[in-house]
Amino acid sequence: MLARKSIIPEEYVLARIAAENLRKPRIRDRPRKARFIAKNGACNLAHKNIREQGRFLQDIFTTLVDLKWRHTLVIFTMSFLCSWLLFAMMWWLVAFAHGDMDPSTEYPSNSTKWTPCVTCVRSFTSAFLFSIEVQVTIGFGGRMMTEECPLAITVLILQNIVGLIINAVMLGCIFMKTAQAHRRAETLIFSRQAVIAVRNGKLCFMFRVGDLRKSMIISASVRIQVVRKTMTPEGEVIPIHQVDIPVDNPIESNNIFLVAPLIICHVIDKRSPLYDISASDLALQDLELIVILEGVVETTGITTQARTSYVAEEILWGHRFVPIVTEEEGVYAVDYSKFGNTVKVAAPRCSARELDEKPSILIQTLQKSELSHQNSLRKRNSMRRNNSIRRSNSMRRTNSSLIVPKVQFITPEGSQSASET
Repeated sequence: MLARKSIIPEEYVLARIAAENLRKPRIRDRPRKARFIAKNGACNLAHKNIREQGRFLQDIFTTLVDLKWRHTLVIFTMSFLCSWLLFAMMWWLVAFAHGDMDPSTEYPSNSTKWTPCVTCVRSFTSAFLFSIEVQVTIGFGGRMMTEECPLAITVLILQNIVGLIINAVMLGCIFMKTAQAHRRAETLIFSRQAVIAVRNGKLCFMFRVGDLRKSMIISASVRIQVVRKTMTPEGEVIPIHQVDIPVDNPIESNNIFLVAPLIICHVIDKRSPLYDISASDLALQDLELIVILEGVVETTGITTQARTSYVAEEILWGHRFVPIVTEEEGVYAVDYSKFGNTVKVAAPRCSARELDEKPSILIQTLQKSELSHQNSLRKRNSMRRNNSIRRSNSMRRTNSSLIVPKVQFITPEGSQSASET
């Protein structure tokens, strides 16, 4: 904010602002790459310029299920209203063709009694109400069919068939929308960040997965894919190149028993795309690791899939997940408040290739961490000793201040008597 001209000259203020701008270098951040899979599992993909839109109508049921709820409810309401109005028009035409709309037929003058096709249908409103009663099978009792018109019987059969088809399609669509597989995936959670640390002498990429419900996921399996932009030797650019990476699982079937949160591990070996990446190179890498968890819902039997992804900024090098499963009174308890918490551990900053070529790097790293750990223990012990000495000194001072001095009382005779209070 510029100062007033009467206080500070304008030339001095402008020169000062220019000097401050020169002192602060402008750092332009690297443009952030759009991720292929969002953290909530949604695919970050937009379909454009689709010319053959009629293919979606060939699979109308799947199209209705994939629609948003507001669109589904509008189609649900309009399908019933349109069918009621259509058959109301047909009932009105049947009554009009038979002559039921003529006022003279309501109270005939001759002795012959007039029999309408549908009783009490004298207008389009009454025909609309009768159409609703037929399709929804309400049956108030005021309007009913007679044997006078075979055409009316045909319309009745046709409306019942169409009403059953509409009920089956719309109710099935709503049921499938409420029981979709991705609803169950909302309670399958992943850690917000992944880690790279040493496990069993190898660099490993790890993340945590858990299930919040008590009902289990049967035959759960985890797959990891690396998505990155690559170029072939011929010069072809592949914007989304997917590479599967193996998951370290001691079970041969590659299934996991997801009864409690698990740490999924990928050993960074020669088959891994992360084999040549070091800690300093990780921030510069333009890659995305996609995690896919698949399984069968125990209660419904529907196959569900949960997805997430980790970019380079979300991978912590030299960290490890804290344990969250404890045994309390004979029951295993899971503390989900620490689900994504990590601690810093000793890990070599080099790549897995360099670690395989020079195993001494791992030994040196562990020795340094052991020395730092011993130094920290010594500092803690010294601090505890100092604190204990300070506490003992403060207690001595407090006890000395509580000692009551001796008081001498002088009697009128002049004799002194010492008494201790």
